[in-house]
Parts: sequence; C-alpha cells; structure tokens
Amino acid sequence: MTRLIDFRFAALALFSAVLLWGFSQRTATQERGFDIPVIAARVPENLIVTARSSDAVDIRVRGSRSVLRRVPSDLEYEVDLAAAKAGVTNLEVDLTALDVGRGAQIVSRSPTQLEFTLEPKISRRMRVKADVLGKPADGFVLGETSVTPRRLQVTGAESEILRLGEVLTETIDVTGLAQSFERTVGAVALGPHTRLDPAEEIRVRVEIVPAPSPEEPDKRKRKGVR
Repeated sequence: MTRLIDFRFAALALFSAVLLWGFSQRTATQERGFDIPVIAARVPENLIVTARSSDAVDIRVRGSRSVLRRVPSDLEYEVDLAAAKAGVTNLEVDLTALDVGRGAQIVSRSPTQLEFTLEPKISRRMRVKADVLGKPADGFVLGETSVTPRRLQVTGAESEILRLGEVLTETIDVTGLAQSFERTVGAVALGPHTRLDPAEEIRVRVEIVPAPSPEEPDKRKRKGVR
C-alpha cells in the first residue's frame, strides 16, 4: 500500500513538473530574427531608383514563444522617398512605426542606414531594328526585312537611355527557311530600369527570296550598256 502511495505521489510530482516546464517555456523571453523587405515608396515622378544598399532589414524581436509566433509574416519596411533628389540619398532605418504585435519588442536592426541611388527618368523615341539570325535554305537568300512600328518610345533611367542607340527585337532565326513570313515578337531587355512606354508588340516581315543565278548580274550589266 505504501509503495502504491509513493508511486502516486511520484506521478503527481512528474505531472506538475511537466506543467511547470511547459508554462515556463511559453512565458520565457526569447529572441528571433526576421528579414523585412524594403519598399521604396512615393518616389518622385521624374526620378527612378537604380540602386539600393539592401533589399531587406534584419530585425531581432524579443518576446515569449507565443508572442513571437504572432509576429505578422507580411511585415514590410516602407521608405518615404518623396523628398529625394537625383543622386545618392542616405536614410536612417527608423522602426518606430513598425507593428510587430502586442508584447513583442524590436531590440536590434541591421543595417541601421539605407542608401538609395536615384536618376532622372527620361523618354526617347528610338528606331526599331529586327535581329535576324541564320542562313536560309540552299538556293535562297535573305531579302528585305521590315518592322511595324518603325519607332517606339522608351522610358527609364537617364544613363541607360543614353546608352541605347536602338530597340532590338528578339532574335528571329531563318535557318533553313525557303519562304517569306511575318512574326510578332517583343523587344530584348532594354535595361534593368528601362521599358517600352507603352509596352508594344513588334510585327516583323522577313522576305526569303530565290538566290540570283550567276548569269543575272552579267545580264543586268549588259542591259545597261548602250
């Protein structure tokens, strides 16, 4: 009988210890790291962000396990660039407005400062050129190539626009072809901060014509002699 009572007391003590351990785990203060994406907001209409020192801010949040589980998973750090000028802008990382949830506390952040590079945004109308690659079938040669529209407006960072001489289409391969065709294609990448404005598809007509016989140049030459 005494042994049974001792066993019951031991089981009760173990159960109590487990409860206390679980409670302490739920209420004990812990820290966890979160990577918060950086969002450039209210960029002036005449400027474009071409570089930034970091795409995310790493924060350390302190709280109990249950509190840390409730930290929102969709946190973003929004940077107001309304007052920015062309060039480099440095801003302190200020997390006072970031809501990580009740009972949670932000204890550190990295980096502590963000750097943004902004350039003037400009637009230009540029000539469109078809990028034709390959050799037609035997007995045929590449004839005239035409594009519609012939010019497109491009908008983007000033440095990228000034380096562009023309808008090049996606590559069109004519290898082994023996007849003319039309194809709708896009433009190749113009630059990481440059785009067609508005976005347009390009219609390309490629002529594949019979290769001239060796006698034809002589005939044309003789025809011109008086």
